[in-house]
Amino acid sequence: MDILVGIMTVVSIVTFFGIVAWAWSRQRVKDNEEAARLPFAVPDEETTTRGKG
Repeated sequence: MDILVGIMTVVSIVTFFGIVAWAWSRQRVKDNEEAARLPFAVPDEETTTRGKG
């Protein structure tokens, strides 16, 4: 049973570092920059509620 726990730990660590490497890869720069600007693309509450009601 200890061997299985050790194997799962190694698989989990490798998966984690694989995801980190993918997220920080050069091919993802454009997508990451676009995602970083998304909160600023939402219209302000004042402009969406003004004149209604």
